[in-house]
Order: sequence, then structure tokens, then C-alpha cells
Amino acid sequence: MANKPIRHQPKPRSQDVSSTDIVSSIVTKIEQLTPGLQAYSIRELVTAASNFGPYLRNQRLETNQIRKFLDAINRVKANLIEEDITTEGDRKITQKQFSDIEDDIVLLKPKLAYAAARQRAAEPLSKVISAAIDKVHSFEDFNRLVQLIESTIAYHKAAGGK
Repeated sequence: MANKPIRHQPKPRSQDVSSTDIVSSIVTKIEQLTPGLQAYSIRELVTAASNFGPYLRNQRLETNQIRKFLDAINRVKANLIEEDITTEGDRKITQKQFSDIEDDIVLLKPKLAYAAARQRAAEPLSKVISAAIDKVHSFEDFNRLVQLIESTIAYHKAAGGK
């Protein structure tokens, strides 16, 4: 009886190690930003999203899960400008104060926590976006949050996310 060579199975790639590195590096960077999220340079943000989006896809997080948060943020964004119709029928647009939408932004964190509790693949998204929300203290910070989510969705989709 001939000895068959022992075939070694390739070691599974540990996505947890790389994911921990990706998620923790983004969270650490965000936590170090002063005065707020607006200090996240757009080049660094895009680089982070280019790694984070494909990672989320590899975790089988569906695009619609990420889009739910973008949709919630877009609703907050829409509330930034309210229209008042004057008696003559002219439109008058008034700008709201950041404090008018701050509660809505902070209340996104429990939604993220709920999504992460229901679907483990949403946990990294929850960690990163929650850290980013903690750094939103102005309209400029809020706009950077929108850019972070939009960039993440774009790279998630580009990596084949569904």
C-alpha cells in the first residue's frame, strides 16, 4: 500500500484579525480628531472607506443595511432647511441651528446598536459610525459624516456588495 502524501489544507484567512485592524484603526483615528469630524482629511477618509467598504462586503453586510443609515442621515439633512410659505406665496428658506438636529444625529447610535445586535455583520459599521457620531458637533462635522457613509457605500458596492 503506497503512502499517500498528506495534503495540508490552506489555513483559513483570518478576517477577524484584519477586520479588527481596519475597524480599530478607523475608530482610533476618529477618536483622535479635534475639534470634530471635520478634521478628518478627505484623503484619509476616502482611504479608510476604500478598506472599510470591501471589509463590510466580506462580512456579508448588505448594501441596504448601510443605506438605512444613509437614509436616516439624509432625513436629518433634509430637516436642516425648512421652508416657510409667506402669505404672498413667496418661498422663504430659513437655516436651522445645528442644535435643532443634534438630537436626531445622536439618536442614530441606538439604531446602529440595534442593527448590530440583530446582525453581527453590522457590528463593525456600528463601531465606526458611532465613533464618528460622537465627533459631530457642527454642520461641517455632519457633512463629513455623510461623506464617510457615502464613501463606504461606494467602496462596498464596488467590491461587489449587494
